[in-house]
Formats: sequence, C-alpha cells, structure tokens
Amino acid sequence: MRIRERVIFIGTIAAITVAATAGCEKKNNNDNSNAKQDSVQKNETVEEPVTNNIEYDTVSEIVKDDSIFGENVFVFSPEDDSKEVKEKVNEIYKEQERNQFGTERYAILFKPGDYDKSIAVNVGYYTTVAGVGIQPTDTNIETLWVNADWMYHNATCNFWRGAENFSVNKYTMWANSQAVSLRRMNFNDGIVLSDGEGWSSGGFISDSQFAGTVSSGSQQQYLTRNCDWGYWDGGVWNMVFVGDNLNKIPMGGWPYNPLTKVEKTSYIEEKPFIVYDDEHGYGLYIPELRNETSGPSWTKGSTGAVKSLAGFYVAKPGDDAKAINEALESGKNILFTPGIYEFSETIKVNNPDTVIYGMGLATLVAKEGNVVMETADVEGIRISGLIFEAGDSESESLLKIGSEKTDVNHETNPICLNDVYFRVGGSGRYIGKVSNCVTINSNNVIGDNFWVWRADHGANVGWTKNTAKNGIIVNGDNVIMYGLFVEHFQEYQTIWNGNGGKLYFYQSEIPYDVPSQEEFMSHNNTVNGYSSYKVADEVTDHEAWGLGIYAYNRDAEVDINSAAEVPDVEGVKIHNIVSVVLNGKPGISHVVNNSGNPVKRAGNTSKIMEYENGVQK
Repeated sequence: MRIRERVIFIGTIAAITVAATAGCEKKNNNDNSNAKQDSVQKNETVEEPVTNNIEYDTVSEIVKDDSIFGENVFVFSPEDDSKEVKEKVNEIYKEQERNQFGTERYAILFKPGDYDKSIAVNVGYYTTVAGVGIQPTDTNIETLWVNADWMYHNATCNFWRGAENFSVNKYTMWANSQAVSLRRMNFNDGIVLSDGEGWSSGGFISDSQFAGTVSSGSQQQYLTRNCDWGYWDGGVWNMVFVGDNLNKIPMGGWPYNPLTKVEKTSYIEEKPFIVYDDEHGYGLYIPELRNETSGPSWTKGSTGAVKSLAGFYVAKPGDDAKAINEALESGKNILFTPGIYEFSETIKVNNPDTVIYGMGLATLVAKEGNVVMETADVEGIRISGLIFEAGDSESESLLKIGSEKTDVNHETNPICLNDVYFRVGGSGRYIGKVSNCVTINSNNVIGDNFWVWRADHGANVGWTKNTAKNGIIVNGDNVIMYGLFVEHFQEYQTIWNGNGGKLYFYQSEIPYDVPSQEEFMSHNNTVNGYSSYKVADEVTDHEAWGLGIYAYNRDAEVDINSAAEVPDVEGVKIHNIVSVVLNGKPGISHVVNNSGNPVKRAGNTSKIMEYENGVQK
C-alpha cells in the first residue's frame, strides 16, 4: 500500500566539466578496443557543484529484486564477474545483430559504478541499454558500439534500439537509422553516426554531452536536441539542431548548408528512465518540465520525481488487456517488460499522471482490428519506449490520445510521448492493416521521437497487403513534435488539423509501391499525388522547421504535385524544407504548394528557406 507523503532527497557531488575538441578517425574493426583515435585536446578542467533535487515516493514496500523484470531483462553491477557480463552481452548481440523482424526483445541495465574496461556493449535489434543511476556519470562503460557489418556497412535498416543514461569512455560508432535513440548520455570522447562509407538514415539524439567531435558521416538527416559537443561535423540533406550548443556547429545554414539551427527548445519533458539505489530500490525517474532551454538537463544536477516500482503493474508477455486495464483502474502505472503482447481489447488509460513505460521496445499488437491503446483527455499521461503494430484486421488507429477533440488545456502538465514507434507489415507475423497509426486529439501534447512506418520491405508487403492511408493525424491544438519520421503511407503521410502546432524535424518517404498515377490522386482526383505533409486549410497558426521529403517511385511513373501542402495564410510558416528524388521514376513537381523547383532525377534536390502566405524565400 502506498503512503501519500513524499520525501525530498538532495545530493551534491563534485563534477568535472571538460570543454574539448577532438578529431577522430572512423573505425571499421570488429575488435573495438583496437580502434585508432586521434588525440583529444582538453582545456583546463573546471570543477562545478552538481546538485540533484529528487522527490521520492514514500512507499511501504521497496522493490529491490531484479527478478521483477522477468527473463528478458539482464541487470549487472560492477561487482559481477566481468567475463560473465561480456559473455551475456555478446550472446544477446549475436542473436539480435541481424534479427530485424524477430520476436526476441531484451533490456540490459547497469547499476551505478565503474565497469571493467574489457566490456564493450554492442547493441542489436530490439535491445535497450541503460544505466540506472540518477546521473549518466554514475555509470561508466568503456565501449558502446553499433556497426552495420551484417549489411555490408549499410546502416539504413539499423532500426529499433536505444541507449540511455550512462557514460562511455571510448570513441563510439552508432551507425543507425529510424526508431533509434541516444538519450541522457555522457561521452568522454567522440562519436561517428555511420559505418564508413555505408549509407545511413537516422536519427535522434537528445540531452547528451560529447567531449569530442560528433561526425555525422553519411547520415542523410538527423535531429539533435539539448546536446553539447566538442564539434559537429557533416550533413547531407537535413540536419536539425534544437537547443544545442550552436557555437560548435559549422558556420552557415540553409539553403547552402543543410543545417537548421533553433537556439532554444521551447517546451520539453525528457523521457522517464529506470533508477536504482539501495535505499529506495527500483523506481522510474520523471524529469521536470522545462521551457526555453539549451544544452543537457543534467550537467548541473537533476531535478525530478521518482515513482517507486511498487506503484507499477509489471506486465509480462501473455498478459491480457483485462488484467492491465484492471491495474490501470486501480491507480497503477504500467511497465511493459520486453516481449510481444497481442491485445484483442483496447488498453484504456483514464487516470491523470499515469506512466506507461516499455523496456526492450516491448511491442503491442492489435489482434482483432482494435485500437491498441487509448487515453482519456486528462493531464500528465506519459507513454514511452513502445512499438505499436498493426494486426491482420484493419484498426481505426493503433494509439489514440484523447477520444475526441476538446477545449481542455494541459499546458502546465502536458501529455508526453517519447520514443514511440509504429509498424504496419514487414514482420511476417501479421499482414498489417490500419486506417491511421496514431491520432492525437488532446491539446498540449509533446511528441519526442516518432517513427511511423508502413513497411517497404520484409514479409506481407505490397500495395494491397499492408494497407494504411495515413501515418499520423494531429487534431489537438498546441501540439509540439520533436523528431517526426513518417514513411510509405498510401495517402497523406501526416495530416495536421490543430492550431498552434510546432514541428522540429520531419523525415518522410512517399510510398515506393504506388502502382499507377490513377491510384495516387488527391483532392477528388484533381491533383497528382498526395503531399507528405498536409496542414489543413482551416489552420491559421502553425510552424515547422527542418523538413526532408523524399520520393522513390519504384513501381510506376508518378508525379507528386507538392512535397508539402499548407494554407496560404499569415501565421502558417515552413522553415527549411527540401524535396529529394532518391531513385526510380520522376518525381516531385513543387516543394510547398505550387512553389519550388521540380525534382525529377535521382539525387535532385529542391529547397525553400521560408514559406508563408504564398511567398517563398
């Protein structure tokens, strides 16, 4: 039974802040410890106090038993035999390196402390790795690594994985694409985001600090938010920086350099994460809501609340919707341990401040054409770390935030969605059918790293097989999205109906498998193709920064009139948008509405720096 009183814990430790620049050589070696590094030039260190202000639940029962997480979560401490730790980490990676559509899911947790320098953590599919200290500097790992050896250094299919809340000592390779995150990380050297000259199509990093250079390599696009580094190097089509250290990014910007720079992050609550200490046991840390910020949240200390796992229903694969709904009705939060969950009924989240947290990218499937999860229009709900997957029968939606549009304002305690991914087809277990993957009806919702994907490869893939009209529909007002990736849907990829919307970074591909122009006509068959990004005609206030929209008309010669479609009114603004032909048959005729040059051949790009009320720059 929970006790309502809370206690405040304030801890002060000494921290070393290092300002550094680094030049690092890319590595392509299975033995990470042999990778070459250039020297890191470090300035004089400055010692600053770090103060944590943490509000803990006071509970009658403290959860310390690691077995609460089930058989797919592995918890290590610095006292464990380093050989056994390496063997288990390597065993998981060997299983998951190529396991793009497999059923296995894993989470690896490291308790605070310094780990043996021989431990290198390679991260494969459906694997999340996390430190469980309050500060990322509480947990120190020698090496973190993601390469693309399995696909001949092509990282464009390195999806569904993540790392958060620990320090890495050595130079890192993190060759990734969509549905991947680095959060709340401290790197004592630099990082490269691709594997040599192989392609890559990421990506998302937030709330992290790098002593050395971040080299984007071949990355076509990337969003970083609230980060600091020695230097940022590179960019292909659409690199977006929000609330980062902009002094350490190359000079210049759009349209000559593919760099979109936004000085402050307007409104954000970072993703929750699991924490542990001997006094309080396991809990979920909820960071504070912040406004107009730049740089990482934790470098001078962390402020937030910890919800004890005693207040959670810890779900295991095989649990049904009835059991989870009963737990929610009783006031419990939900922690989904790694695995696949098939639901024939909707998970109903009705209580304010409820936390829904996924480990190891737990995957929730619509078994009977149902909505997988629906929330009431109440404040403070947090959903993170989950994959929502369409089943064999068509669902109206996979996730609904609010059952319908209302005038309720959640500005002081918004609904937050972090690392939330959607899949239609590809896995082979389900055909994959949905009208629209995610519908946001509530106001004041913060979305932070979405990949909404109608599969273009894998099993059960085809124009009449994995059917889905739209990726995301936003009906709520004052919705903010940081990092929205939406691909291959059969009509508009994104429809934004709400006012006051803000979007920071958009990556989208038009479907590859359109069979003919006649099958891909909008506006009652009067306009060629469907734009990717559609802002409704009635909207009067909307702003978007850093959009990349790509076409690969693989199966037919198709014209798409415009990459984005917005109302021509003052107050609806698009900053820094590019259209690209990846390959195949032409093409995209305009960038926004009827403005911008056409792209008709592979590699063609067309850019607009700013568009408002029919006027482009």
